[in-house]
Amino acid sequence: MNNKNNDIYRELQKHLDKLPIGFPATQSGVEMRILKHLFTPKQAELAMELGLQPLTLKKIYRKVKNSGITIEQLEKELDKMEEEGLIHFGSTKEGNEIIKYYVNAPMVIGFYEFQLNRLTEDFYNDFMQYFEEAFLAEFNKTKIPQLRTIPVEESVTFEQKISTYDELRTMIETIGEPISVQECICRQAKDLVGDPCKKTDLRESCLAFRSFAKIYIRKGLGREISKEEALKILRKAEEDGLVLQPGNSQRPMAICTCCGCCCGILTNQKRLLEPAQFFATNFYASVDEDLCVGCEICVDRCNMDAISIEDNIANVNKVRCIGCGVCVPTCTSEAIQLLKKEVEITPPINTKATYMAIMDKKAELARAEKNS
Repeated sequence: MNNKNNDIYRELQKHLDKLPIGFPATQSGVEMRILKHLFTPKQAELAMELGLQPLTLKKIYRKVKNSGITIEQLEKELDKMEEEGLIHFGSTKEGNEIIKYYVNAPMVIGFYEFQLNRLTEDFYNDFMQYFEEAFLAEFNKTKIPQLRTIPVEESVTFEQKISTYDELRTMIETIGEPISVQECICRQAKDLVGDPCKKTDLRESCLAFRSFAKIYIRKGLGREISKEEALKILRKAEEDGLVLQPGNSQRPMAICTCCGCCCGILTNQKRLLEPAQFFATNFYASVDEDLCVGCEICVDRCNMDAISIEDNIANVNKVRCIGCGVCVPTCTSEAIQLLKKEVEITPPINTKATYMAIMDKKAELARAEKNS
């Protein structure tokens, strides 16, 4: 029986690896521990019947009815999986009938984030081990990130032309409702292992919008807030030196407030020698050497270890700088400014377009590897 269960989890790993951001295997087998922690064998079997495109309850039932399960039992099982954050769910109304549909969730951004308030120390340690062994390479494979970086408001001067999708206030005003705020799962995890955030006391700081917000509110993981409160939270995050990372689209589903000591993405990316290439950002920091007094505040503020002091002057390593702008407002001599890159990166129109772009790029890379 145990071997049979292992086979189920291995098949689930292979199945999830087909998603835009996959779930690759490792030599250590840590990915199997993650799946076994989250999915029962029965849930693993059901997850393998789902895919990237939403399937209605009736279509899923046609695939599994020979197992003897009733459609009512199937709906109950799928709803439980969605409640536990293992899959995503949606619904539409056709006349008087509610049509439910279900879809696989990736690990990030997906079933990991929905373990909010369910984290254990062992699971978190496995997650971080997996990130280091295999997931970071998968996350970076196409160089089309799920998140992008927008500059803090005070770091951009009025003379600079900034696109609406990089402008915080415009984004919040037009993002759509409801808006929810929930605890940052990365800081919750760090608190759990006794290594609290060194940047901020904020915990309830990550925002979700529209249908994504409805999920957090329905699950009791987040609370609905106004646009004004959302802006207040984000400004506090900026003051504390956090990086604002919305989803990589013009109409993102969420905004994360990230630090270099807790965030799973930033802490792993900054271990690389040239991490900036894996971020979608339209800005970079630059220092006026004649104004810099070498106070080192910018060094402490930087979440990517991109700034160093050389001969009492701050130096920005451009291959590490992600253009977040947290170093600009606190510069005592106004020596640092954000400059816009010559070639602007326009994010995909929506989240679906982001994932399709990632899938297309992965297919292109696979073809090139096969032909090489």
